[in-house]
Amino acid sequence: MSTATDTPKRRALGKGLESLLPRVQQTAAKAAETSAAPAAEAGKPREIPVGEIDRNPYQTRSRFDEHQLAELTASIAATGVVQPIVVRELPNGRFQLIAGERRWLASQKAGKETVPAIIRQVSDEQAMEMTIVENLQRADLNPMEQARAYERLGREFKLTQEQMAQRTGKDRASVANFLRLLRLPIEVQGRVEAAELSFGHARALLPLENPETILKAAQKVTALSMSVRQTESYVQGLLNPEKKQKAEDGAKELPLDPNVREAQDRLQRSLGLKVRIEDKNGRGKVIIEYSRLEDFDTLLETLGV
Repeated sequence: MSTATDTPKRRALGKGLESLLPRVQQTAAKAAETSAAPAAEAGKPREIPVGEIDRNPYQTRSRFDEHQLAELTASIAATGVVQPIVVRELPNGRFQLIAGERRWLASQKAGKETVPAIIRQVSDEQAMEMTIVENLQRADLNPMEQARAYERLGREFKLTQEQMAQRTGKDRASVANFLRLLRLPIEVQGRVEAAELSFGHARALLPLENPETILKAAQKVTALSMSVRQTESYVQGLLNPEKKQKAEDGAKELPLDPNVREAQDRLQRSLGLKVRIEDKNGRGKVIIEYSRLEDFDTLLETLGV
């Protein structure tokens, strides 16, 4: 149910979908060929049997919170579906979901025979783009689902990170950070999906780069229930074993200014690469290390070069 507090989120979602609909509306002439055309053109919901609706094959969401789904089911059983789902009509007369899978599933669980739906006349490509963008504008996708959704937008539609950011209402740096998660070993990605590791933990592990090292580090982070900051410190120790050893041996090193260290950590978290700042009396240099051309290209794009 809508509240005053979720207005900005609703506005962002509407903006994202409407940015895609002008192209969809170019097919309005074809809509007259179907019985659903008047309802689709008017944007008015139509009651459609839940059994005549198919799941969207382009859906990026792989997990649903069962507790939240049960709550939605109870709400729909009591008051019905407040916000219509969005579907498109298929050549065989059935319908395919574009947006609103949770409402559709909850309606089935609540024993509803029909569900209110707005019909859009769109192509396969348009349906896929609308579904991915709609999902990315939700807050409950796990980090790996978001990463794969962005990757699919880039692969299927040849969109740059900047274009993906514009379509989804996100900033470009966020898009880049999610895409970097796909470099993690599959087992580590699974830990992120299962919420054993947070997005912050995953980003902190990326500078390690070697898959085996990342996997071992992830196992230790999980076993010891490390915080994100502890994970960052642990990763720095792995990246700079000589400094760690010197510290353990009691060797005297010039302490890094706390402000400089904070800036170094922020840069490393933002870029997903190993960063070192050498500072002496306000003068020094920033060293960013990369091991692949893809990392270098991403860095240039991040810096706007």
